[in-house]
Amino acid sequence: MSALKIKKGSSRKSAYDLRDPNSDVIERHTLAIIVDNEAGVLARVIGLFAGRGYNIESLTVAEVDHLGHLSRITIVTTGTPAVIEQIKAQLGRIVPVHDVHDLTVEGPAVERELALFKVEGSGDKRVEALRLADIFRANVVDSTLDSFVFEITGTTEKISAFSELMRPLGLIEVARTGVAALSRGATE
Repeated sequence: MSALKIKKGSSRKSAYDLRDPNSDVIERHTLAIIVDNEAGVLARVIGLFAGRGYNIESLTVAEVDHLGHLSRITIVTTGTPAVIEQIKAQLGRIVPVHDVHDLTVEGPAVERELALFKVEGSGDKRVEALRLADIFRANVVDSTLDSFVFEITGTTEKISAFSELMRPLGLIEVARTGVAALSRGATE
């Protein structure tokens, strides 16, 4: 934060992009891409990342308009401001891509992730796992005499924190969906 309490980055309400495009700072960005729902589109989008050595931290894809045959790809990636701008420009040039939004700089957004955790344990560890699950508002979706499967929804940070707390209690397996995100407010 600057002395003027201006948040780093740009927003829909700002006339200025306050990020330094020549900065070497690695930033995490959430991109929402609207594409035609047809075979090979995901491969082209992912190929762009793979071909240029960009990393994808999270990837979710689903059809969002059945009648219009449109899907939404949500990608979380990291890079310098210049690399992020290059990624957005290159995504916009792919033929079946209709729209590319950088939710990180366009203003407030809501991000959520779903995860399943399999935790084994008995006695005090079992009780502690249930207590922590209650604190994190995780649901028990399966239970045996020696294990639980918890379902939790929240921010990536919340999911990671829950994972770290479950690890010493007998965490066996984790399945995460990846980030789903939407910008806040009435506009797209």
